[in-house]
Amino acid sequence: MSPRNLFRIGVAVAALGWFGWSWYRAHHPGDAPAKPSATRAADAPPAKPRMYGRIAFHPCTLAPQYGAMSVEAQCGTLSVPEDRAKPDGRKLALAIAWVPAGDNGDVAPDPVFMLAGGPGQSARDSYPQVAAAFAEVLKHRNVVLVDQRGTGGSNLLSCGDDGDDQDSASPAAATAFATRCVEALSKKADLRFYTTTDAVADLEDVRQALGAPQLDLVGISYGTRVAQQYAMRHPATTRSIVLDSTVPNTLGLGNIFARNLDDALALQFAQCTRSPACKARVGDPRAELSKLMATLRANPPRVRYRDAGSGEWREDTLTPDRIAGMVRMYAYMPVVATLLPVLIHDANQGHYENLAALSRMMSGEMQDAMAMGMQMSVVCSEDAASMVARKEDADTLLGNGMTEAMAAMCAVWPKGEVPADFHKPLASEVPALVLEGEFDPVTPPRYGEDVVKSLKNGRLLVLRGQGHNVIGAGCMPRLFARFLQDANAKSLDAKCLDTLAYAQPFTSFNGWQP
Repeated sequence: MSPRNLFRIGVAVAALGWFGWSWYRAHHPGDAPAKPSATRAADAPPAKPRMYGRIAFHPCTLAPQYGAMSVEAQCGTLSVPEDRAKPDGRKLALAIAWVPAGDNGDVAPDPVFMLAGGPGQSARDSYPQVAAAFAEVLKHRNVVLVDQRGTGGSNLLSCGDDGDDQDSASPAAATAFATRCVEALSKKADLRFYTTTDAVADLEDVRQALGAPQLDLVGISYGTRVAQQYAMRHPATTRSIVLDSTVPNTLGLGNIFARNLDDALALQFAQCTRSPACKARVGDPRAELSKLMATLRANPPRVRYRDAGSGEWREDTLTPDRIAGMVRMYAYMPVVATLLPVLIHDANQGHYENLAALSRMMSGEMQDAMAMGMQMSVVCSEDAASMVARKEDADTLLGNGMTEAMAAMCAVWPKGEVPADFHKPLASEVPALVLEGEFDPVTPPRYGEDVVKSLKNGRLLVLRGQGHNVIGAGCMPRLFARFLQDANAKSLDAKCLDTLAYAQPFTSFNGWQP
């Protein structure tokens, strides 16, 4: 596996709804420049700008890089300095989308800012996948989406192809790739100024430009770090925060992935071992996975299969890294992961075709949805100290290779300054709703437990059987809207979440057992 792919499988801590499935697919193509996330309405004549504060907006369509979902919005830009110590230096045009509130004349003055994950996702690209969760919110509040600097339409920092090192994940290959990436991106950006701290300053500039007295911040995965940092720096202008799949301020992202994934797989696979039909069909899924990985390490097979996208026959080598990455991305959504035990068991019987086809589908050619250059600027500046291999991770599915590759790349990546209190917990009276999925493979419920301890007006909700990014699950959109209306998490009646059911395991490709 290439340094680029290995780094992204490890570092990216966001998956928005169905995006959890598609995210992995975005991490194995050549990095063609991402298509614009927002386009002007087709064939529409030029219209007078619609003003929100002092930002001029024009009609646009937010369209993801895959799928049919789209959202009609208003799009504009705000110019900010790349280096705030040099206000007359290079400027960045922040790409902003505004989804206006309903025309009922009762629009609250505090807009909702959705903060995307990654780090490296475009907020404008991500929003269509979670738009349904904001339907009630939009009756009374505007929703604003700011592409964080280095993502989407805000000076996208996307690294190029891996050159000759595509099949190597050695520290030397990782160093060579990062060096090439720095050289290419430094032509249009000073990579030291694409950190979370820089993004928080940008959000405050946008708030002031909109004329909004306060903000409601909805962070998803890495976006929860941005929300917490904004609330720390600007408490008076933070009305409320929603943290979905929380990254604690105290957390370093360097070596969290291997253990969290194994813990989540144990919980998810237990759904099969507790089902007599599933256990009889596939045995112990974790033992089966270990057996498969041992086979692939010893003698990775050549597999002929039909490409799910083109329908053409292909032949590839099925490598252990490829399967480890696929299993991790499936684990983001337990409803999809219920298929894993059957796939793994059949592969151990010599039937690799389905596993190969699905792993290729996830790694198929598509445009890059994660801005790796921005991702590295964030993580290398803020989390490099945590990129240390651990003995206890050696026998996990992911092992320590990812951490070692990350450390090698960050050794040559330009690093920005981080405030001395950056990794202190957010201790605040801000109303806070903290959401976690019981089976989340990257930000487990204990992270939410840690964060809510220092939030006097905070409340944690753990959603049964859910994975990463849970704001759209069950009745959660209704609870989310109620929280934003009252800014009181503790008064929420969350009994409706008790109706969330566990996904039933597959015992064949015909679907779940009744």
